[in-house]
Amino acid sequence: MEIKILQRASGGSYLWIIDDVKKLSLVTGITPEESKYATDCFETEQNFVTLNRYSNFMFVVLLKTKNTEWQTADALRKLGATLTATCNKHKLTEVVICNGTAVSNAALLVAEGASLANYQFLKYLSEGKKKTNSLARILFTKDSATVKEATQLQITIDAIYKARTLVNEPLNYLSAEQLSKEIALMGKDAGFKVTVLNKTRIEKEKMGGLLAVNRGSLQPPTFSIMEYVPKKALNKKPIVLVGKGVVYDTGGLSLKPTPNSMDRMKSDMSGAAVVSCAMYAIAKMQLPLHVIALVPATDNRPGEEAYVPGDVITMYSGATVEVLNTDAEGRMILADALHWAKRYKPELVMDFATLTGAAAAAVGEHGIVCMGTADDDTKNALNQSGKRQYERLVEMPLWDEYGDQIKSEIADIKNIGGPTGGAMTAGKFLEHFTDYPWMHFDIAGVSFNTGNKGYIPFGGTGYGIRMLLDFLTHYSKA
Repeated sequence: MEIKILQRASGGSYLWIIDDVKKLSLVTGITPEESKYATDCFETEQNFVTLNRYSNFMFVVLLKTKNTEWQTADALRKLGATLTATCNKHKLTEVVICNGTAVSNAALLVAEGASLANYQFLKYLSEGKKKTNSLARILFTKDSATVKEATQLQITIDAIYKARTLVNEPLNYLSAEQLSKEIALMGKDAGFKVTVLNKTRIEKEKMGGLLAVNRGSLQPPTFSIMEYVPKKALNKKPIVLVGKGVVYDTGGLSLKPTPNSMDRMKSDMSGAAVVSCAMYAIAKMQLPLHVIALVPATDNRPGEEAYVPGDVITMYSGATVEVLNTDAEGRMILADALHWAKRYKPELVMDFATLTGAAAAAVGEHGIVCMGTADDDTKNALNQSGKRQYERLVEMPLWDEYGDQIKSEIADIKNIGGPTGGAMTAGKFLEHFTDYPWMHFDIAGVSFNTGNKGYIPFGGTGYGIRMLLDFLTHYSKA
């Protein structure tokens, strides 16, 4: 998808956004008959009107504000999804968006929703070219968006497309080693440093959690380290992002059922996709922040010398973990990465992971479960970013009692905490390996879409990237 500012008048198709029927008079070139037709449609609660002029189309959207700014913003994104569907239906290749509302970024929000809805993953379809969406360009009139805003939106959309594609790729393409190669390519393109530790180096570092999960696989693990250092970073200590990179999860010997579970486990590296593609956007946007990202990656299989329930694993930190469920593998590899992060003496660490079914059960596909030890100002800022981007956060507690649930009789901790409070006991497990301000984001419920919903099509979603970029953008201005 190409997003630009219109340089000169076009005879193509236009979309006008208005917030009052009286503003139809502002719509360039609309005829009295078209104005009456649009008015009649709006009176029947139809807020997206298509005017077919045969040589081109005119679309008029009537924005009805919601109770909050962030709800209104998401209504505009959803109107963008409607625009995409209509443009593709009529085989349009481009559309120009004009803002005639009091919402200054209305055109950008519609374009964002339209771009997000236009994503496709057609790589493995024999007739993929025939199914390719026609819409390829979104243009803004000069009074509807600035060049900087259009550029920032382009970068964000590119990052989300990359993340969705990584999640949608099957294991027979996206192994842990291939994931690291994809990350290295993004680093080369965007301008951030990438260092990849291979299995020999991981063994030398004694990353026990990552190595334990990998024991059942014929394919080696990787540990990818990304770093973006701008010329004048505003933060003296780095912000560290950590992403779970389980490229496929069978559950190991604690085997998952296939229907509605293992069949979607290529998406278990969604956390890795979020942080690596966020790094791509951070570098492309040249945010004035020193940011590091870590991705431990492996698949989790029951073969070879797979770790088993009852094993005691010595982690990278030196702590011992009693494994009671090999399907609780994400926390094992994240723990090693969280301990690695200590060497940077970070200002803030944020991890993203499809960690627990309990988080998905708690909030479904409507938000991210989060928890952590960051201060209230950071949590409030994250919450506001979540609302602005409609990637909402629900904070769960990290009470001591959840820590009690993962105490082991034979090791320092165990990797599961029982049948209740699963999202929080997983959080307490991760907390054990931190000594810095930290936030954990469990994206299990939002990482993969099983059907088209608004501006989020089937498959990998890239959910969390927009919230994270919003937070870091505002963080750099604080």
